[in-house]
Amino acid sequence: MADDGMELQRLLRPDIATMEEYTPIVPYEVLARRLGIPEERIIKLDANENPYGPAPQVYEALAACKRYNIYPDPGQTLLREAIEPYLGIAKEHVIFGNGSDEIIDLIMRLFLTPGDAVINLPPTFGMYSYNASLCAASVVSVPRRSDFSPDVEAIERTVHAAGERAKLLIVNSPNNPDGSSITDLDLERLLRLPVIVVLDEAYAEFAGRSFVSWVPQHWNLVVLRTFSKWAGLGGLRIGYGVFPLPIATELWKIKPPYSVNVAAQEAALASLRNRDYLSANIERIIRERERLLGLLQQFSGLKAYPSQANFILCRVLRGESRNLKDYLAGQGILVRYYDKPGLQDCIRISVGKPEHSDALVSALSMYFAGLESVSV
Repeated sequence: MADDGMELQRLLRPDIATMEEYTPIVPYEVLARRLGIPEERIIKLDANENPYGPAPQVYEALAACKRYNIYPDPGQTLLREAIEPYLGIAKEHVIFGNGSDEIIDLIMRLFLTPGDAVINLPPTFGMYSYNASLCAASVVSVPRRSDFSPDVEAIERTVHAAGERAKLLIVNSPNNPDGSSITDLDLERLLRLPVIVVLDEAYAEFAGRSFVSWVPQHWNLVVLRTFSKWAGLGGLRIGYGVFPLPIATELWKIKPPYSVNVAAQEAALASLRNRDYLSANIERIIRERERLLGLLQQFSGLKAYPSQANFILCRVLRGESRNLKDYLAGQGILVRYYDKPGLQDCIRISVGKPEHSDALVSALSMYFAGLESVSV
């Protein structure tokens, strides 16, 4: 057995053998069992999911579909036609994937060879550095400023210093996990750099703005979008990229033909047909985000950051953020906990329904009251 292990290590790519795994969110049904709490009592505010779920017509469309035995359309023709009026851009610019995660992976495989540089702006979504590592690329981090805005001057210096090795610059806007958005002026400066700028707009619907219309005018701008957040289809994995036509042409060459399944396509089509219903839910989430922000800002033990997404980042000023996360989990309330550069002692709270916010605030009140009694 020991010899077998040595043989395996010899055959593995060395960079994969030493690579750090991506840490996904544990499903709430697993956590419910681990915590000993019934699933219906779990308040899941840890993965930025839409608490209202899909449009009812999605369930009807999935039940009515009779083509689950047939391979899906590899070109997502009907879906790309249907999304044109939603985006205000021609379908030729759009490519769908198995979540925007697949599109991120395809972009990196299209442009990166071992040793190439990907400019990353932490703290941000972890899949960027993860996928870059799979391509044996070098991840060059340019930390965001204290207010989480991109440090454009430092990015420019870094790209120029990397020279021809610099291929991709990844910008998340609104940025996960803090919810801040890039400005027009900053994006204009970044687009002057000799790299592909990948702008991940997973939360654009909650910000009320998008840079999709810029794509045809810029050879190096790619915009990523998803149905996971605004349309509540996270479990069906459907996202897309909006590309300059020359990049789209090359990407089709490497895209697996059947990565977007029939159910996901049917659900996305039904979502686009019922935008009014989903838009009303977006407005509910935005209103609740602002209400929750005000409630969180009343706690002296928290610093809650304004957000343009469907979550709020909080820095824990009293007590330990890990202890707070564990305390809330014991109450059946799941939040995301961070302890990495730029996010020390932070938790991220997804915006739920009003009753979820009320339960969270009640639990926070008890937690900080308990700290008060201990300190006295």
